[in-house]
Amino acid sequence: MKEYIELQTQFCSKIDIKKICTFDYETITERTLPLYHRSPRFILVREGKGSIEIDRKRYELKSGVLLSILPWECTQVVEVKESLNFEIVKYNYDVVAENLKSSSCIWDPVSVLKRLEESPYAYLSNERKKEMEYLFSKIREEVGIESVMDFRERRSYQEINIIMLVSSLIIAFCRVIDNRDKIISMKNDLEDNRMLILRYIYMHLGEKITLERIAKQFYLSRSSVRMYIYEKTGLAFQELVSEMRIMKIINYLLYTDMTLEDIAPILGYVDAAHISKVFSSRMENKVSEYRRTYQKVLNITNIEEKRLAYQLVEYITKNYQEDIQALGTSEKFGISIEEMNRHLIMQVECNFSDFINRLRIDKSCEMLLDTNKSITDIAIEVGYGTVNTFRRNFIQLRHVLPNEFRTTQAMLVN
Repeated sequence: MKEYIELQTQFCSKIDIKKICTFDYETITERTLPLYHRSPRFILVREGKGSIEIDRKRYELKSGVLLSILPWECTQVVEVKESLNFEIVKYNYDVVAENLKSSSCIWDPVSVLKRLEESPYAYLSNERKKEMEYLFSKIREEVGIESVMDFRERRSYQEINIIMLVSSLIIAFCRVIDNRDKIISMKNDLEDNRMLILRYIYMHLGEKITLERIAKQFYLSRSSVRMYIYEKTGLAFQELVSEMRIMKIINYLLYTDMTLEDIAPILGYVDAAHISKVFSSRMENKVSEYRRTYQKVLNITNIEEKRLAYQLVEYITKNYQEDIQALGTSEKFGISIEEMNRHLIMQVECNFSDFINRLRIDKSCEMLLDTNKSITDIAIEVGYGTVNTFRRNFIQLRHVLPNEFRTTQAMLVN
């Protein structure tokens, strides 16, 4: 009988799905089964010794270790030398990320979130350990302890305070990473990059996500990707994508006032009717009824700004092969170049120039693999004025020349 990897619930709390953060304790005395996390968390090791695999990379567990697990990362405690005692803070990634991105007091919130993805592991100095223990304790004071249902009475400004505390955890974790010489991982001969497939899908839900794209990203065949997803989750590829998008829809319904018309293009749906049909089929509940049942906790978005940002992304995505410029695009939307770049960084995590290049190089990669067109023809077709500009940008993003990319990928396929 096939054993699927367990998919954890997306919600922080089993009791109140509106919670944006929970605190709990956990004790582990023996090896665990693999688990895909749909809700991110920080895990602080208070006592014990052992090791854990996170997306097939192994790390040592001991007092003073802090782990940051992001959505759709797979973990497994593979060794317990001494009983492990954890403190765990689960949080809603989308809510915290949106508030970091929209915060005017953080110089570069996107780089903070990207830094968080670079490593899941930090070993804390005594000073940092005290800081983390303090932040964990402050979160516990706000939300109580989930497993024993020790819930605290809601206080004024509670949600924003929780978001600030979790944001402080993220920033403190990133500072530890910044001051570390190298990632401390233990040798693992069984490293398997396929573990990253589910995380990759989740991080690109707003784009056109296909089996072909994933196969090229991970140098696998489409059937291999399809089989891996089914073996690990019991879901077909499109079922998994639909499941992930439903998670995102729920977050928008709980925490924003965005309409279905606003949400649909963000998550790749045709229109509001399409998203309503998918949601009702999966949740056995109409969107309007769901929203009335679980009213939003806080409004994390400025709807008009969001709408403008998505219109910008849609316009650039549809016209990047044309000769569009930053000034002309910003004037078309009645905003400055700086304001346009701020919207783009919040949505696609890069400015106008970088976004254009990313789209053009991604398209050129498809053409290099799927057609016999010359490098010059491809350069012009994707929107570059000269072959030299195309080559320079291709090397910057793919670290090889276009012709080398075509040859290497053809050899891998054959």
